[in-house]
Amino acid sequence: MDEPLPDWPIYGLADDQRSALRNVLAGGAPAVLATIAALDGGGPRPVGTQMVFGSDLASGFLSGGCVEGDVAGHARACRADGEPRRLIYGAGSPWPDIRLLCGARIEILLERIAPDDPATAELFRRLDARRPAIWASDGRRRTCGDQAPAWPRAVVVRHDPVWRLVVLGGDPTALATAQLGAQSGFETRLVRPRGPATSPPLVGVSYDRQDPGPALAGLDAWTAVAVCGHDIELDHAALVAALPSPAPYVGLLGARRRMPERLERLRVAGLSERDLARLRAPIGLDLGGKAPWEVAVSVIAEIMAVRHAQPVVAGPARLAAEL
Repeated sequence: MDEPLPDWPIYGLADDQRSALRNVLAGGAPAVLATIAALDGGGPRPVGTQMVFGSDLASGFLSGGCVEGDVAGHARACRADGEPRRLIYGAGSPWPDIRLLCGARIEILLERIAPDDPATAELFRRLDARRPAIWASDGRRRTCGDQAPAWPRAVVVRHDPVWRLVVLGGDPTALATAQLGAQSGFETRLVRPRGPATSPPLVGVSYDRQDPGPALAGLDAWTAVAVCGHDIELDHAALVAALPSPAPYVGLLGARRRMPERLERLRVAGLSERDLARLRAPIGLDLGGKAPWEVAVSVIAEIMAVRHAQPVVAGPARLAAEL
């Protein structure tokens, strides 16, 4: 970015930088990709975190504000001369006046990427096809594929498909969950079978009026499903479609006292005990709140825990523990 970074770091709210990189390159100009290559002593961002710089764009964050302004200056120089750089902040840094309050040592790789870069083209193909990608680069040589070839000084980053959230329902809780999901970086879709013809006024949320079966077809391992329909038949149809799927999170909003009969009905419909054990019901972490935004926070928090493999109890075992 040729201008100083803005005072308010809205540019840091997006974590996945593939779309930002694509947007810069689509304009026909090179981009600079900054990647945390090594980290010692903790730090707010993990190894593999990335930031993208274009002539009029900065996206992502690397430290919480300690180094981004300085990295932006080096990115301008990298974009101008094409030479990769390894920047070190913290212990051993040539810029001791830049202090990391966390006490960490961060090493950042800067590399200029041209619009016709083949590894980046493969990265975007995998993004569109919802396929994982292993990105490896030392700043001059880069690859993208199913595996990372090892060579000295290469930084390896795994990119998973963008996570999706499908919310079934149309009441305030469903709307709040969908909106918070979109704000949290999920590709979010609200399903309201035979709902209003007009889309809900939610930013970043698509709308689907199909029945649960077709609406939930093709769920993959990077999709969360929140069933918040308040309609026994529609909710049941959604669970029949979602629970046997690869979706790692399926949650159901509903009264605890009704769960045993709903589980029995799912058994009658042919779902296995393994399928039922994946159901998170009642939906969300138990944060104590019942208002729409409070429930939405609990649902998104539970999905985040599943996404990052934090232990949470699901299914009949969770229901039995709460009765």
